[in-house]
Amino acid sequence: MEIRKKIIIVAAIIIALATVAIVCLNEVGMLTRGKTKLERTNGTTVVPTMLDELTADSTWCGTFQLVWNDMKNEVVKKDVVFTPQVTIAENLNKESFNESMLSEEYYYKTYGLKTLELKDEIEKGIKEKFNQTSDILDKFDWSDEGVNNPNNPKVKKYFFYTMLYREFEFENEFDKLPDGTFGEYTGIKYFGIDKNTKDKVGKQIDVLYYNSQDDFALLINTKSDDEVIFVKNPQGTTFNAIYEDMLLQASNYKGDKDFKSIDEFKAPMLEYNEEKEYKELQEKDFPTADPEYPIARIEKTLQTIKFELNEKGGKIKSEAAIDMNMTATAVIVDKKPTPRYFYVDDTFAIFLREKGKSMPYFAGRVEDITKYQ
Repeated sequence: MEIRKKIIIVAAIIIALATVAIVCLNEVGMLTRGKTKLERTNGTTVVPTMLDELTADSTWCGTFQLVWNDMKNEVVKKDVVFTPQVTIAENLNKESFNESMLSEEYYYKTYGLKTLELKDEIEKGIKEKFNQTSDILDKFDWSDEGVNNPNNPKVKKYFFYTMLYREFEFENEFDKLPDGTFGEYTGIKYFGIDKNTKDKVGKQIDVLYYNSQDDFALLINTKSDDEVIFVKNPQGTTFNAIYEDMLLQASNYKGDKDFKSIDEFKAPMLEYNEEKEYKELQEKDFPTADPEYPIARIEKTLQTIKFELNEKGGKIKSEAAIDMNMTATAVIVDKKPTPRYFYVDDTFAIFLREKGKSMPYFAGRVEDITKYQ
């Protein structure tokens, strides 16, 4: 009997421990769920400036412009001009976005001779400022041949780097709405406001203009200085043209700019992860203003953009870097209140802007929503 009791007790302990283990594993699963690696987005285009021509689904972030500005102004000391000239280089030279359009808390950037010490400085800098690691640094050549060699005075190797990182929350969480359609696509996940949503949620929305259910723009305020702008039926072939048209229509709009309790709003959940190498800028010689090192060449460029948006808020992380050599010689309305339906359920543009700044720091144009969900 005693042996049987011991066996029963041991069995009970084993079952209890197994149960605890299963619960713990489930809890871990719950904690890690949603934190898996964001898959790469296919079939979209990253443009280096807001002046470049767009495809159906395009994205821009100001990080590459910032590294270009440092390269052009601090080292090359003149516009970058290839022979023949490259259109995106011409647009980058215009500096349509610069660091004065963004507060320092939004970004980290540095440049210098390409050394392992500079790489270490960057890694420590983004860790201290954003508690982030880099997705691109190890994709550049940091071997003895790849870094600057002080014993070779004929060549100077420079590295330019920028990271933009923001997390923001809406002032009030939106509702998760039933899956719906987006253009011709079905089963799309949405968040927003319907007739059952609390009135306070709509107070964080500013109507920029509303011409119809298929032509409007609105701004969502957040707990921080970040503003989220949706533009349905965007007009223009560049992000700059779309943004300027939106500003013009907003300034001319005479309708009600308050989001009313009878109004409704919905927008798709977004997940975006893209990496871009600007190969048309690489391995081409161009002149500098330095008489000792009159020839420069961009060896490699890289930019990443990761963006997520849901009912709670959003997150964006973008990095950009340029690996460049300089050499001494050439080297190869109705009065009666009626509901307005702000349904972002077809082609739209989205901008992220810091409050009080004239230009956005992120832009996107979405036509095929399945690429983002």
